[in-house]
Amino acid sequence: MKKDDIVVVIPTYNNPLTIEKVAQEVLTQGYALIVVDDGSKINVADIILKPHEKLTIIRHLTNQGKGAAIMTGAHEAQKRGFDYFISLDGDGQHLASQIEKICNACDGKDQIIIGARNFEINHVPNGSKFGRWFSNFWACWDTEQSITDSLSGFRLYPTSILDLIIKTKRFDWEMEVLVKHAWKGRIIKEVSIECYYPTPEERVSHFKKFWDTAAIVMVHVKLLPWKFFLKKKYQ
Repeated sequence: MKKDDIVVVIPTYNNPLTIEKVAQEVLTQGYALIVVDDGSKINVADIILKPHEKLTIIRHLTNQGKGAAIMTGAHEAQKRGFDYFISLDGDGQHLASQIEKICNACDGKDQIIIGARNFEINHVPNGSKFGRWFSNFWACWDTEQSITDSLSGFRLYPTSILDLIIKTKRFDWEMEVLVKHAWKGRIIKEVSIECYYPTPEERVSHFKKFWDTAAIVMVHVKLLPWKFFLKKKYQ
């Protein structure tokens, strides 16, 4: 997959210390970039002051959730004629240098490629490791595919996800899209990537451990009774 075949989407909310650096790293790699400002207190357009022909900034006037921001980027990507887009976070954890590695893993139509993070590095809390294991268990059960990092937001998406019926809008969206994609009979793959995990002092996360984890669990609870019925309906 060539660089001109994809566009990068960065959903961001209140990441004023990192978003400009992340955006510049993506642009330096030669990719077209759509930054979706999901109602940040400081307008991202006031932070990324240097114009670039490959940069577009879209702003939600109010915070709608990470999933909604990704969907906004997906609609823009589809409007421009892209079949695929990369989603990565604006907090600096994801490295633009790994985009090519994820894209190269795509060898078929309508595949989601997850950048599976290397957690054997410093500063990764044990709670994050447990959360990933717990989430992976349910993701594998619902999708019937092998997934080792279902919580990674560094992914290659086909714009065909816009055809899916997805009811969530926040962090739980990233789980529901995997399940609904799989129920369509489409492939989910992973490729191991390197990432930067900040120290506790540096870390800026809008993931609410209890409430957002509970929301992800509820995705599975709601879908479980419908798994076999809806899976057949989707295919």
